This record gives sequence, C-alpha cells and structure tokens, in this order.
Amino acid sequence: MIALVRLRLAGFVRTGRALAPVLAGLLALGVLYGGGRARPAEAYGVSAVVLFPVLAWQTKILLDVEPDVQRRLARVVVGPARERAAGLLAALVAGLAVVAVALVLPWPIGGLTTTAGPDGRPALVGVALGLWAHLLALPAAVALGALASRAITRSAGYGVAVLAVGAVGFVVFGLSGSLVPWLVPPVMATARAVTGPVAPGTGLLLTGWAALWSAVALTGYAWGRRTRA
Repeated sequence: MIALVRLRLAGFVRTGRALAPVLAGLLALGVLYGGGRARPAEAYGVSAVVLFPVLAWQTKILLDVEPDVQRRLARVVVGPARERAAGLLAALVAGLAVVAVALVLPWPIGGLTTTAGPDGRPALVGVALGLWAHLLALPAAVALGALASRAITRSAGYGVAVLAVGAVGFVVFGLSGSLVPWLVPPVMATARAVTGPVAPGTGLLLTGWAALWSAVALTGYAWGRRTRA
C-alpha cells in the first residue's frame, strides 16, 4: 500500500496538478498576512478556515489524477479497502505539507508577533493552538475532497458542486448561533475558540466533533466507492 501512496503522490506532483492548489493556498495566506502582524492563535485560526476549501480541492485533484482503469487495477492488486486507504493517506500527506507551509510562512514575512496577548498567553501556546486548529481541519477537508472526487460524483460538474456546497456550507452553518452547526466540521468553531483561553472540555468537544464528522463523511465515501465500483 505504501508503494501505491508513493505512486499517487508522484503522479500528483509530476503531472503539475499540485501547482494550482499550492498557488491558491499561497495567495490566500499572502492576503491573510499582508495586512500586518497578528498573534499566532488568532492568525492560525483564520488560516485553518481559509485553507479548508483549498485542502478539499487539493484532495479532489489528487484522487482524480489517477485514470479510472489504473484505479480499478489497483483495486484488484491490493484490494478495495487498501486502495481507498492509499488514496486518502496520500491526500493526508499532501495536506500535511500544506499545513507545514501555513505554519512556517508567516514568520519570515513578518505576519506574526511574539508579544503576549491581553490574556498573557505566550506566542508558543498560540502556535500550538494553531497547529491543533489545522490538524482538526485537515481530515474533514480530505473527507470533503474525497466525496467530491470523480470516483464518487462521476462528473467534473457534480464534483465542483459538492466542493462549492461544502465550502459555502462550512462557513454558513459554522457561524455563531447556527441552528445546525453539527452539519459541518468545527472549523469555524475552532477558529473562534483559539482567540481566547481554550478550556479542556472545549478542546475535547471540538476534537471529538471533528473526528466524528470526518468518520461519517469517510464512511459515506467508502460506501459510495463500493456501490460505484
């Protein structure tokens, strides 16, 4: 399965398909940090929100790079479950690379400040909270991108529609006061939480919420792949 992960990552990079989401992510981060310095927790919370649709789009592109015939051959060779897992693992690895860039990029361009906030929280704590916010958003973004992939939607138009609905929905339903916030992953809720002291109960709740949402979405992806094999 590791060889299949490497094959999919290599195809994603060598075909040049990785360039579009990378440029989109860099542009979004450049705009975000171009307005002046901010404290790490607040800046990284917004960064996770901004990168969520980019990570979902990147996942869709990565999963769509492989031709359908080659994907079916991989199912025969390694089995359906391992073939699906290899694609998702490759998307996670690519997403982790984007998260690493998002965490490092603001420092050399002067987008973050190391001064403590009004609550006295040091910058290192803000960086840890920012890493947590990105790691909560990544699995959900991979799940959304997988649901928008060609293997599920069967057409580019439907895939774009799934991405668009997901990208708009996670913002609309994630707003404070939403009646059905559980319909979307807690990306917006996490961004709000890291702006102040994060209580242990809140952190566990948001982590469990993100894990459950991702698990449900990935279960739907697995079901869709089985029915469309």
